[in-house]
Amino acid sequence: MQINQNYDNLEQSYLFSTIARKVNEYSAAHPEADIIRLGIGDVTRPLVPAVIDALHAAVEDQSRQETFHGYGDEQGYGFLHEALVGYYKTHGVTLDTNEIFISDGAKSDLGNILDIFGADNTVLIPDPVYPVYVDTNVMAGRKVLFMDANESNGFLPLPDASVKADIIYLCSPNNPTGAAYDRAGLKAWVDYANANSAVILYDAAYECFIEDENLPRSIYEIEGAKTCAIEFCSFSKMAGFTGTRCGWTVVPQALMDGKLNKMWLRRQTTKFNGVAYIVQRAAEAVFSPEGMQEIQHNLDYYRRNAAVIASALDEAGVWYCGGKNSPYLWLKCPAGMGSWEFFDWLLDTAHVVGTPGEGFGPCGKGYFRLTAFGDADRTKEAAARILAALKTLQ
Repeated sequence: MQINQNYDNLEQSYLFSTIARKVNEYSAAHPEADIIRLGIGDVTRPLVPAVIDALHAAVEDQSRQETFHGYGDEQGYGFLHEALVGYYKTHGVTLDTNEIFISDGAKSDLGNILDIFGADNTVLIPDPVYPVYVDTNVMAGRKVLFMDANESNGFLPLPDASVKADIIYLCSPNNPTGAAYDRAGLKAWVDYANANSAVILYDAAYECFIEDENLPRSIYEIEGAKTCAIEFCSFSKMAGFTGTRCGWTVVPQALMDGKLNKMWLRRQTTKFNGVAYIVQRAAEAVFSPEGMQEIQHNLDYYRRNAAVIASALDEAGVWYCGGKNSPYLWLKCPAGMGSWEFFDWLLDTAHVVGTPGEGFGPCGKGYFRLTAFGDADRTKEAAARILAALKTLQ
């Protein structure tokens, strides 16, 4: 027996596990501290009534012989496919139902999709970035190249013609920076991918936060994207499904003349038994008129939280991006502090937890992520504490 020695090349601890350990250690040493967590990007608002009603109805379906559902299609039920086709039409995108695959979340498919690609492909990943992109490729032993995202390019790197890559990861709005590509930026990447016979793995998990009509919600709004891009999205942030688990992946038939679509179908039918019927019924309800109205209330709740944090950072004179069209704010650590140094300082000074930018890659050194996925009153308290702490440095 031989183990996969690529695991030796991974960081020894997942970023958020390290944060949890440090916070637990601090809490044990300072039990009186009232800690507010603005670190992990988990939602806090409950599932909306339309979704809850659909869940209850689907549970009742499972109690009757005539409406009981056992194994479903691995690629998802037709009713959810149709709902997603309708959703994409609101963005001006036309999809066929057989191009959509229902999953238990974008994170799973972003890793699992690598099954259909050879290990010799060169992967291009922005830095800083969501750690899953890097770790899943390191596990598979692929060569990984990085493109710097920094203040000078607005944390939105564009293609370099001298760099050749086969698989390209893009996330817009970005996690962790909150920066979002405009149409010209995505068009540059689509043209690069088509010219180099590359595939873009496009993470659109936060597209629901985009309010600026000049920013695309899907990469398929860009001409030529269907011949070079696979899109991943999720109900986690859109509808609060982080604990319910449902997402989708789009593999266009135009991509390699349908070959990747067939390969992904084959992979899913072999390794995946599909998402639970009751969860898919709940997801379908998100796209009902009532569901869409109700989830907007929750999204607006988080947007207001982002505005509260942004206002505090503005008053403190701290550089940041994100916050608009994104639930994340990416700030430059004050007083020349490093990411982990600022993490410790903020925890000790303000009893607020954020995410060190360094955990997202070398280009994240000296930066810090705050999330708007919190309780409104606690977010206001956290923003006031952050502002007060930052003023002590001035």
